[in-house]
Amino acid sequence: MTLDPARLRWALEAHGPVARVVVADARGSVPRGAGTEMLVWADGFDGTIGGGALEWRALAVARGVLATGAARVERVPLGPALGQCCGGAVTLVVERLETVPDLPWARRIEGDRPDPRRPGFHDGWLREEAPAPGRAVWVWGAGHVGAALVAILAPLRSVVWIDDASERFPAIPDGVDRLVARDMPAAMAHAPRDADHVILTYSHEIDLALCHAALRRGFASCGVIGSATKRARFRARLIALGHAERAIDRIACPIGDRRLGKHPQGIAVGVAAALLSRDAPAEVPVGTMD
Repeated sequence: MTLDPARLRWALEAHGPVARVVVADARGSVPRGAGTEMLVWADGFDGTIGGGALEWRALAVARGVLATGAARVERVPLGPALGQCCGGAVTLVVERLETVPDLPWARRIEGDRPDPRRPGFHDGWLREEAPAPGRAVWVWGAGHVGAALVAILAPLRSVVWIDDASERFPAIPDGVDRLVARDMPAAMAHAPRDADHVILTYSHEIDLALCHAALRRGFASCGVIGSATKRARFRARLIALGHAERAIDRIACPIGDRRLGKHPQGIAVGVAAALLSRDAPAEVPVGTMD
């Protein structure tokens, strides 16, 4: 069970005290698993615990907790109580928060048994820890495809968004780190060696230099926007720069899913799906340059 301090801090700064709804326990078929949270204030909310009747009930409970300050535990069998066909059951813990707690954070919600040492909801106690840092995605280029991709990834992964001019960036989604680098290939030296890279700048020469820098730096995955022709030219030039063919083959080009078309949002959906599938139990490769 984890709490996202950055997200909570943003909500408190923007809206004042909030009610936090967390799925403390989930059994059977449910919309979202244990640890899912949403933050609720008087006229809005952020996040979702699955939508539908369960979420509407949670919003009503949260606004009551926001008004009274008294924490609530809601145990909800989804079928009988809400007329949903999931068939499972969830336990929701709803609390009013005015500050970001120090982590790990354990507190008694109900009952009087000892504080458990393991994260989760046990015997009326809820214990949470900071989320483990996820692998970062470095998105190179603030054009239309970059903006579409960052908008999709922002709630799901740690994102660093890089371009060489501040005026090229549109609005920055919450939680995304913007980096203005006059020499983007040189900035590759600051990326973690296990980062995912998506290269889609305005310049083929910069794209090539970034591929060269990524191969020298190391990466978890790397993809570059392009075509079969661009792939072939980059492959030949990277070989000439001294890179092994096997290493070059780890770079995906073109990126996306051709079935989704060439619209920026279509490309972004395909790239995001490939990236997120790498985190799933059955790993799916993002592609190769051959």
